[in-house]
Amino acid sequence: MTEIFTGKTIEEAKAEAVKFFGADESKITFEILEEPKKTLFFTKGEAKVQASFEPERCDVAADYIRGILKGMGVEAELNVTPSEDGCLIEIVGDTSGTVIGRRGETLDAIQYLASMVCNRSDKEYYRVSVDSCGYREKRKATLEELAVKISKTVLRTGRTTTLEPMNPYERRIIHSAVSEIEGVSSHSTGEEPYRKVVISCTNPPKREQRGGKRFDNKRKGGYGKGRGDSKPVPRSFDMAKTSFEKDYKKPKPEDSMIGDLYGKIDI
Repeated sequence: MTEIFTGKTIEEAKAEAVKFFGADESKITFEILEEPKKTLFFTKGEAKVQASFEPERCDVAADYIRGILKGMGVEAELNVTPSEDGCLIEIVGDTSGTVIGRRGETLDAIQYLASMVCNRSDKEYYRVSVDSCGYREKRKATLEELAVKISKTVLRTGRTTTLEPMNPYERRIIHSAVSEIEGVSSHSTGEEPYRKVVISCTNPPKREQRGGKRFDNKRKGGYGKGRGDSKPVPRSFDMAKTSFEKDYKKPKPEDSMIGDLYGKIDI
């Protein structure tokens, strides 16, 4: 933001800029455009300076959130903590339930809007995190417990489980927790705001084969040499092929069609 200020002296013009921006003078960039002309008996003209000030993005986010809270009729204080790539803004007050909302939906909305305001320019992305009364940590612990519980069920049953829709922040918590558990994996599916996490078993339990041990018809002696059978079947009968058997074993046209058809269905 850039504005032009005037005064009887350069100092007065700068003071007007400090008052206008509400910031420390050291954070404002000044350019002297015009100085008053001094004569022997008096000073002619005014001082004119161009002042440029770009507020810290954490201050922009905090001011925006104060405006939202005021519109909601909520009286609360903000604790702003800068970080490497953004800031954490904690809303402190007795009306935390109103600010948090159902499953943090109101808190997420405030955080989203504050992030949009801070990232209007093409500069590097500035991450704004908004919390109230430690809700984020409590919710994280709950989601991690849920991920472990569902993963154990998936491992035991081998059945894939789809969770309820979650926002990106909560989905990341689930994915992170599942990644620490051997034998299961997770991925997201669907479109926002109904995108869900799917937890699957990487090694599904094998189904038991019916009938116990498989009968190996390639054993020496042919079909006739089974348990309790002492006499081998004549070789000529073993190799005999009836016309019905030959026709039955020939692949029919529809056999390959069914395989290809069902192979294209995305289940």
